[in-house]
Amino acid sequence: MAVFNTKTFTKHDDYMTPKYAWENIQHLIPKDKVIWEAFYGDGESGKYLTELGFEVIHEPVDFFENDMGDIIVSNPPFSKSKDVMCRLRELDKPFIVILPSAKICTSYVRENYKNSELQIVIPRKRIHFVKHIDGKAVEGWKNQCAFDCFYYCYKMNFNKDITWLE
Repeated sequence: MAVFNTKTFTKHDDYMTPKYAWENIQHLIPKDKVIWEAFYGDGESGKYLTELGFEVIHEPVDFFENDMGDIIVSNPPFSKSKDVMCRLRELDKPFIVILPSAKICTSYVRENYKNSELQIVIPRKRIHFVKHIDGKAVEGWKNQCAFDCFYYCYKMNFNKDITWLE
């Protein structure tokens, strides 16, 4: 059995959203709402949403201490999923966030959203994120995600609770 030395392990939770992840759902995002892309990352995600024709607030501010825009569209750090989902519930505004599909089975999603307007959009293919360490893209990184992600949506009023993208 292999030994894992946690004292030398550095966790990096910086995986940037590729433009196609937002292109996949652009038809589901309301054009008449101001988007808050709440997790700044490398700044590209906000640019992508702007290029797709949305009005976007994308500033390097603390999500947990701010409340901007009409709707949140973002890819939060997965290691902070519990805190993010609880904060989103507290804000009680429409959102679309990318999270691993397994998060649907967590107690914090169940407790905060089981009797609410949570809807799921399932991409046709896996989203392959761009890994960053210390603010820079990792050279030679193969953008191949080993797990599936969903778009978790709240107060979006889609026709179905589960939407499968083509």
